[in-house]
Amino acid sequence: MALLRQWRELAGNNVLLDGFHALKHALRFEASVPLALTEDRDAVLALSGELAPDLTERLDALLSEVPAGTLRGLVPRPHPTGVAALAVRGEGAVADMRTAPVVVLDEPRHLGNVGAVVRLAAGAGAAGVLTTGTVDPWHPSVVRASAGLHFATRVRRCEPEELPPGPLYALDPEGRDLRGLVLPDDALLAFGSERHGLSDALRERADRLVALPMRPQVSSYNLATSVAMTLYHWMAGRAPEPEPSGQGGPEPVAPWPYGPARR
Repeated sequence: MALLRQWRELAGNNVLLDGFHALKHALRFEASVPLALTEDRDAVLALSGELAPDLTERLDALLSEVPAGTLRGLVPRPHPTGVAALAVRGEGAVADMRTAPVVVLDEPRHLGNVGAVVRLAAGAGAAGVLTTGTVDPWHPSVVRASAGLHFATRVRRCEPEELPPGPLYALDPEGRDLRGLVLPDDALLAFGSERHGLSDALRERADRLVALPMRPQVSSYNLATSVAMTLYHWMAGRAPEPEPSGQGGPEPVAPWPYGPARR
């Protein structure tokens, strides 16, 4: 079948989008998607009408239907939504002049956690996610866990000496309590792996060590949870983005419970 030959030719140099949500986000953030397959085209278009009506017309033009059981031979674990697509990898460079922090994952191990961090970074408006070590942050399992939100930010692997400029805030149990700090918009926020923590190279380079508040006798937070807490602290210190014209004012924001942040 011509579609299967095309898939196999493209698969080696492109990113797997496993499931409807990954494809949805990739399209919304202008990824180039040369091929998208489904075993039930009508069902996917109906799902789009319910969850992403802004994309239904594009999906109608993009989706190709294949016989039942085809996807099982193309992807390791077909998504329940019955969609698989290929997209052009889009790493991009993290800008030196930034208005949002960059998340740095120092030698992460767990692919699902890396994907969850990418999803968090995209939602919080972080400038990017950089990883050190051997894990490919564009691995299919990472992209699946991020729901395709790699295309909403900058994601790439780099060496510690290749990090962009900016003050490096490294999360470490010996650091200063995060609640007493203001995180600058151009910060690099570095997180070590759950088991090994920060590498010596990144810890020594840090401008400041930062600790998350934690109940005594609890050893650590999950990596994605740590990133979420830190990014929320940064977001809470910023004024809410104005609503688009005609949409009314922003929702009231509850006071930050820790009192005024201190530098």
